Amino acid sequence: MTNEQRFRCCLVGGTFDRIHSGHLLLLDAACRQSEAVEVHITTDLMAEHKSMFVLDFEQRRSDLLDWAATKKGTTITVHALEDAFGPAPNHTTADAIVATPETVGMCQNINDQRVTNGLAPLHVIEVAHLRGIEGGIISSSSVRNGIMDSEGHPWMRKALREATLKMAPALDAELKTPMGTLFEGPEDDPEIGMSAALDGMPDHVQLLVTVGDVTTKTLLEMGVTPDLALIDGMTKRSKLDEADLVNPEAFEHRLTAVNPAGVLTPSLCETLQEALKAEEPVLLEVEGEEDLAPLVIHCFAPIGTVVLYGQPRTGVVMQITSLAVKQRCRNLLNLFEVMQ
Repeated sequence: MTNEQRFRCCLVGGTFDRIHSGHLLLLDAACRQSEAVEVHITTDLMAEHKSMFVLDFEQRRSDLLDWAATKKGTTITVHALEDAFGPAPNHTTADAIVATPETVGMCQNINDQRVTNGLAPLHVIEVAHLRGIEGGIISSSSVRNGIMDSEGHPWMRKALREATLKMAPALDAELKTPMGTLFEGPEDDPEIGMSAALDGMPDHVQLLVTVGDVTTKTLLEMGVTPDLALIDGMTKRSKLDEADLVNPEAFEHRLTAVNPAGVLTPSLCETLQEALKAEEPVLLEVEGEEDLAPLVIHCFAPIGTVVLYGQPRTGVVMQITSLAVKQRCRNLLNLFEVMQ
């Protein structure tokens, strides 16, 4: 018998999108103090009010059941939550509920309803938030927004953001392979590849980012303004003619960064972070070269961001930011050489 009270049945409610360390702390507290735990997760209809990028109900349920299979000594069941209170106000066997600091008030509201319904109030087990390595609460929204991973670590650590990174020669072949889906089209008519890419765009796009002058100009001429565009005034390492340059008037904001060819600089990292937070379209003019920028963009961008860039002589590449893409970019960046 532990020093902690052992309850009969503890209720846990939430969205549980992309299970993170904060979720695990909450769930472990419930399991440690209860013989049975009922986890109630929001339906897709409820979750859509938070974000269109929340995983679907079946995936979130499956992730929780996978976690539950690792726990011993507590009976764990997973249920659908169709309203803010769920079964808690009328649950006849539950005697505890888990809360975070901001949901304690809701639990008190539930207990008021239970008393009105002739039931004993639930014991509220309050669990503090976990904070990320660089500050901020570890939450599903922080993970979706690209701020941190599920354990609270930044996708690109500070030491790398503040250093000039040189691409290791061993990465050359891998980075020349398209990261994403290639939409083929002739080089002298980039609208063909771009049209195919636009047709292949997901239903919900968090941000639309273009990397490269030709890609950006083609998209603008097709009537679409990206949320962020990176240009360097070059194509295939040759200066563009005046007529082929991007018209900056399509963008509300213009930023600049210095980033020589073959490297990633603190200037680019810092400016990209600023640009991705803007609420209106941003043109980022790079003095040097922007070819390696997608690696950094995916580390900083929210899930659901679409990055478009040209693949010489073949067409347009689309890569959508996901946790898997972020992890791949992190792994690649960790192989870059720090310049002294």
